[in-house]
Amino acid sequence: MTALWLPPDDKSRQDAPNPLTKIAGNGRTSVNRITGRSAFLALLKDEGVTHLFGNPGTTELPIMHALKDHPDLTYVMAMQESLVVAIADGYSRASGRLVACNVHVAPGLGNAMGSLYNAQFTGTPMILTAGQQEQGHGLMEPLLYGPLVRMAEPLVKWAVEVTRLEDLPRIVRRAAKIATTPPTGPVFISLPGDILNAEIGLELGRSTRVDTRIRPSDEALAAIVQRISRAERPVIIVGDEIVKSDALQEAADFAAALGAPVYQQSGPYGSHFLSEHPCYMGSLSRTQTQVRDLLAPYDLLIVLGADPLRMSVHSETLPLPDGLPIVQVGLVEWDLAKNFGAEIALKADVKETLRVLTPALKAAGGVDLESRANKGKAALASRNWTARRAQLVDQISKSSSRAPIDPDWLALQVVEAMPANAIMVDEALTSSRYMTALKPYRDRFDYHALASGGIGWGVPASVGVSLANPDRPVVCFSGDGSAMYSIQSLWTAARHKLPLVVVIANNGGYRIIKQRLLSFHQDDHFVGMDFADPAVDFAALAKSLGLKAATVTDPAMLRSVLDAAFADGGTHLIEVMIDGSVN
Repeated sequence: MTALWLPPDDKSRQDAPNPLTKIAGNGRTSVNRITGRSAFLALLKDEGVTHLFGNPGTTELPIMHALKDHPDLTYVMAMQESLVVAIADGYSRASGRLVACNVHVAPGLGNAMGSLYNAQFTGTPMILTAGQQEQGHGLMEPLLYGPLVRMAEPLVKWAVEVTRLEDLPRIVRRAAKIATTPPTGPVFISLPGDILNAEIGLELGRSTRVDTRIRPSDEALAAIVQRISRAERPVIIVGDEIVKSDALQEAADFAAALGAPVYQQSGPYGSHFLSEHPCYMGSLSRTQTQVRDLLAPYDLLIVLGADPLRMSVHSETLPLPDGLPIVQVGLVEWDLAKNFGAEIALKADVKETLRVLTPALKAAGGVDLESRANKGKAALASRNWTARRAQLVDQISKSSSRAPIDPDWLALQVVEAMPANAIMVDEALTSSRYMTALKPYRDRFDYHALASGGIGWGVPASVGVSLANPDRPVVCFSGDGSAMYSIQSLWTAARHKLPLVVVIANNGGYRIIKQRLLSFHQDDHFVGMDFADPAVDFAALAKSLGLKAATVTDPAMLRSVLDAAFADGGTHLIEVMIDGSVN
């Protein structure tokens, strides 16, 4: 998979004749008559969409009616529109495919906006549609009517309402092209009922993907080789474009050729580097002073497909040390030198660039570069990700018998209980503070975490991740506060009998907000931050939604419960009562 986001069968699909056209006896092409609703689904399928995620309402009934004629399109129902978009988001992030989801008029789009914000943040290629009132009826402003295009526009690459059935193929084709062209992201289409119910002769056109596998020019390559070769102490920061361009191995080879330390961007929400590589040091924090001190010893910052220093809370201290020069490569031009000027900013595909850059650096540096790289890797051995993990495991294991259960020890047990091919979806916030230091990234789709900060993504996203990877077990590690935003998505997991284990770290409230109130304001009067009187029973909730569920309070029982859930292969929720103290 490349930055094109092409389904594996795109070429054969594009070369095939359109099933809705036929050759008449006079040699001319005639077009079969088709309804808007059926044409819409046929277009999605031809764009590589295999699942339609939705929550139907009256205005979406034409689409539901047409589904019987498209049995090869799997409809995935979720119980609220924010879940619909989050499940689709998880499916796309775990597969690299274009996804489609449908929500219910203005309130449904409103419900979906938080999840749409998350999808925009991660550049998820998504076609989001909403049913709209018939065009004449909409003028009367009936119940549920709203300006859907204006509502969606701030969070999508393109938003449009279909006003003629003749335009539907062009709009869907354009939407798919826009969504899948870097910088990838969601698009929105409003579908009035009269458009969906109309019937005409319609040519559906053909799918297009823009080839963005751009390599640097000879001049740019020579300049970047020369600049990197001059650096004595380079450091590398990697980000999400490593996943999108399928460049894990190329990034590893590049780092090895330099013997330079590699850090993951400050938003560690994906498998952005091979954790067990000798050059990998771990994820940057979102604390400006820490990052500034960490980067201070280096004389060149090489950024590969990342917004490298995105922070969270305000600080008077900038994360970039004064005078540290930057070389940056990526296709998301908005992120190139966005906040800090770069000596070289190269708009190019990360994988294709590294394929030519690494050999060019080796040729220019010769035996001197090889010797320096070997020394660099040797110097990192005692403090790289692997070495730090071993130390961290020893530290955390000292709390193995603590009751209530230590949240860091819970995270370690989840990682160690996961089958070798399992995928992690992570939104446990404070309980997963060490997750990226414990869970090794071994392929580009084996770790997914909350990116934008808008909580409630993890549980529904794990449903989408599992749907996209039916042959791999998935574990969702979620905090109790995050899970309560979207707990009803568990029904969809049970409905599809997914091999999904959801682990809820239950500390009885919003621990991260308590920590920040105490840290920022020296105030421990925690109003509106506890789930108490009554407490939430997650195991009972899960059982009511069709899952097998258990609650664990004894640390001695934790591993056996985890192992049993993974061995069973079904859909499980494990609620773990953990220490909720604020420290």
